[in-house]
Amino acid sequence: MTAPLPWLAPYRDTPIDGTVLVPGSKSLTNRVLILAALADGPSVITRPLGSRDTTLMLGALTALGATVEREGMTWTVSPFDRSDRDEPIAVDCGLAGTVMRFVPVLAALGSNPVTFDGDEHARVRPMGTTIDTLRELGVTVDDGGRGALPFTVTGHGHLVGGTVQIDASSSSQFVSALLLAGARFDQGLDLRHHGGALPSMPHIDMTVAELRRRGVQVDTDEPNRWHVRPGPVGSLDVEIEPDLSNAGVFIAAALVTGGTIRIRNWPEHTNQAGDAWRTIVPAFGGSVERDGADLVFSAGSTLDGVELDLHDVGELTPVVAAIAALATESSRLTGVAHLRGHETDRLKALVTEINRLGGDANELDDGLEIRPRPLRGSTFRTYDDHRMAHAGVVLGLRVSDLYVENVVTTVKTYPNFAPVWERLMA
Repeated sequence: MTAPLPWLAPYRDTPIDGTVLVPGSKSLTNRVLILAALADGPSVITRPLGSRDTTLMLGALTALGATVEREGMTWTVSPFDRSDRDEPIAVDCGLAGTVMRFVPVLAALGSNPVTFDGDEHARVRPMGTTIDTLRELGVTVDDGGRGALPFTVTGHGHLVGGTVQIDASSSSQFVSALLLAGARFDQGLDLRHHGGALPSMPHIDMTVAELRRRGVQVDTDEPNRWHVRPGPVGSLDVEIEPDLSNAGVFIAAALVTGGTIRIRNWPEHTNQAGDAWRTIVPAFGGSVERDGADLVFSAGSTLDGVELDLHDVGELTPVVAAIAALATESSRLTGVAHLRGHETDRLKALVTEINRLGGDANELDDGLEIRPRPLRGSTFRTYDDHRMAHAGVVLGLRVSDLYVENVVTTVKTYPNFAPVWERLMA
């Protein structure tokens, strides 16, 4: 397949003043889909995200026996029916961490051999914790000794569960994967994390909150330990919140152009990592105000440098780094060593691409140091990573003749992003 031509990112030399309604949260949509497939009855999901990652999740769940009826912005999910299903199953993970890490545990609850594979970059993402944990639970996993995709999971129709110890310091998704299915284990799940600091805790908090909304008992009294009681997962009709991480690219546009952006329907209380933009914007010298259901983000008189620990919200790092590259002072972004195992090695990629434009960035043990320099136009490579594409378009607002390679990769979590961005920045 021929790669798309690099896309000329819109340049803007005047302040932006706009309003955006971002699509639904990918993290929430895929968790809700899984819990609906495990539930004791049908669930109706309103305003789910329709993107590559959620389409891959739908494909995986229907392959395993769930039924999904889609009517516009409403999806009705009926739970798994595994009767008379013993044929081999193939699951395409694409580059979706939620598919490659969440779904193998669901596959282990059945008895079909299920083969997982994905994009080229997916085959280098850390999967050893998933594979080792499934084996500890008594599941047969054939990975050819790679500790990565592709691999085949063959369950025995149920999982006993009980006490499980893992090191999830490379990704919180290893914890969420087990929590989501834990109530369906015969003995429930007593999950304990042993290792370095857990990244992206808001995603684990989101998982726990969604389980409790469906009547699942989850004990979180001890740090790094989650006790999920066995029992039913209740069906639940839900409306998906806007994706606040995807809102970040528009917020960044306001900061780097000296303008203002209104994000519609920003929830007052949420577990989304993107809610951290409330504190990140003031760190750069901007301001945040609530106006009814919306949040309004405005640039300050200067774009200050920052020192931020992004450990819990690492997915925001590429866009934060792009803002920092346009700031008036140096910035340090720390706590994100785990980004080396995301869709690409995001730390290496950001340093390479910022410096390609004439910038001055270097890797730290757990993050980035970025010093402001005049930037020049070039091709900003995305490495098939949607967050890298977001970083590129933010830089393009202030760097003329900047081309973004494969901007279409943004369909992973934001369908039609490029035309939406072009219209807003025109």
